[in-house]
Amino acid sequence: MAHVSAAARVGVSTRARTQLRPSARVSVHAMRPRATSAAAGAEPGGKDSNAAKKPRVVIAGAGIIGSSIAYHLAVNHGYASTLVDKVGPGAAASGKAAGFLALDWCDGGPLAPLARASFPMHERLAKDLDIESYRRVTCEAVTVDETLVGGNGATAERRKLENVQWADVGAVASRAMGDETTVAQVHPKRLVEAFLRRARELVGSDVVVGDATEIVYDDPGEENKKENKNKTKKCVGLRVDGVVMPADVVIVATGPWTNRLLPPSAIGGEVVGQKYHAVRIRPGRVLSQAVFFQGLGDPEFYPRPDGDVYVCAYPDAPGVVTEEPGRVEVRPEAVRRLENVARALCSEMRDPAEAPAARDEETGAKGQSCHLPVTADGAPIMGKVPGTENVYVATGHSCWGILNAPASGAAMAELVADGSVTVVRGFERFAPRRDGDA
Repeated sequence: MAHVSAAARVGVSTRARTQLRPSARVSVHAMRPRATSAAAGAEPGGKDSNAAKKPRVVIAGAGIIGSSIAYHLAVNHGYASTLVDKVGPGAAASGKAAGFLALDWCDGGPLAPLARASFPMHERLAKDLDIESYRRVTCEAVTVDETLVGGNGATAERRKLENVQWADVGAVASRAMGDETTVAQVHPKRLVEAFLRRARELVGSDVVVGDATEIVYDDPGEENKKENKNKTKKCVGLRVDGVVMPADVVIVATGPWTNRLLPPSAIGGEVVGQKYHAVRIRPGRVLSQAVFFQGLGDPEFYPRPDGDVYVCAYPDAPGVVTEEPGRVEVRPEAVRRLENVARALCSEMRDPAEAPAARDEETGAKGQSCHLPVTADGAPIMGKVPGTENVYVATGHSCWGILNAPASGAAMAELVADGSVTVVRGFERFAPRRDGDA
């Protein structure tokens, strides 16, 4: 997979006391965030005569949802935005997820309209943004007889099933879960970077690395508080590293850390995290079929076009996330368990010398982990925060965050710019306090 050239890399600003180690795709620039409305929405060279009328949009969180919102604000509405992230673009689940996409797996549930809208958008985005990691794939469910699988990759029997491309140890049955018309994949970190790169090119959107700790509201003064107690609050900025960043609109897209800025009472529920570990094994050939195993803890294998096979399973129970962004612990025993099951189920991955486990690009460690943002009813929370004039939230996308990011971003951008949503049918289903909770 080709890396992004230096000229096309994402621009990232740094605030006081924060640093971001440059990678092969993200460069750090000493750049101050926009402080006036005149800069927001301006075309390169300042050609937009209506720039002063564009609101200053600040997005907390530079993951897949925040970056999609920034992209669609730029492309569809000419709005520039500043994204604030404690670590940098795609640093949490948005950079460590599998990137599996399915057209119809959400049918029959509340996510169906999002998935149906997002799936074809991914292909168009891949073409428009030159995302080489996107491709259509197939998917099989493979039943494993655990008595035929031994430890350390040893096995009593190898069985190559007719419709299965590569799983051959202990496999006894399979069924198709999707073909090239209904399933695809994309590298989520590459998509995040592409979103931000295009938003920057079009309208000057940027990313600030800093710790967002508080949404700051207008203080009406003591004499007006009683009169205004039932009125909506107006946000005037986001506190980042102790300094208020002025904003006409604030959008919170911080995944499992949402409640640090918006308490459960503000959005009608708690957003928790479910921790997954993953490991990447690289066999001697590029595979193109995802496999969901039934048995041995039901691991999931997602081959990528760069040769990696992404393996995940055994999630922790959902809970309030206490780990800091960028400092999520990777438990060695969880990584070893995933690597062992990968080598046990596929003879092509048995030998570590021939199929090595990849190292994390940032830490150099084997394996990785992340928290998926989860809500009580399993549906994301998206919309204007009740009781506010200009604060929005987009969070809780769980395991379908990468799939549903395009339509979620387009819908949120439309809501901010136009006040209503037409791109996703029934979008009000995802509104905060949708059950009338106080």
